[in-house]
Amino acid sequence: MARTLSTRVLLVCAAIGVATGILGGIAGLLTPVVLVAAPFAYGLVLGSHVLPGIIAQQVFRLPLVALTTHLLAALVATAANPAWIGRFIGTALLFGAIQEGIAALTRYRAWGAWRFLLSGAIVGVVVAVVVFFVADLATLPPWAQITYLAISVLGPVAWTAAGLAVGEQLRRAGVARRL
Repeated sequence: MARTLSTRVLLVCAAIGVATGILGGIAGLLTPVVLVAAPFAYGLVLGSHVLPGIIAQQVFRLPLVALTTHLLAALVATAANPAWIGRFIGTALLFGAIQEGIAALTRYRAWGAWRFLLSGAIVGVVVAVVVFFVADLATLPPWAQITYLAISVLGPVAWTAAGLAVGEQLRRAGVARRL
């Protein structure tokens, strides 16, 4: 475990957490606007919260980096909206646990894009179901419900693809060298 959470790994996770936490804070600020103006698009906003773990796992391919980075990003995002600390931490724990769980199922040995995209799709399904009931989206017209479900599942998958690209560029830049 000491090797997994070395100072170098923690510092890079912190840097990723700060960058993605700023994005998460912006997403948090946009949430009320999106829920009022276009609630069917909320999955795209919420899906951005997959980035911390995806980038960290793509860079390091080690246990616990997704969860660690998610929690750091949640703390940074809280600066934009302190009242939402519970939501940010809860989302971090949920998304981080899903990403770590998928990696653990493959014993942290399978790092193909399919594994990341699978975790993004699972996050999307969880988001779709939870938000559908919590936000009472059943009151929307059928086209908006269908659009919501599609965006909720595809949003985290699209953000996952973006996170993979960022993580790969960080690997190529040598961030994970000597681990």
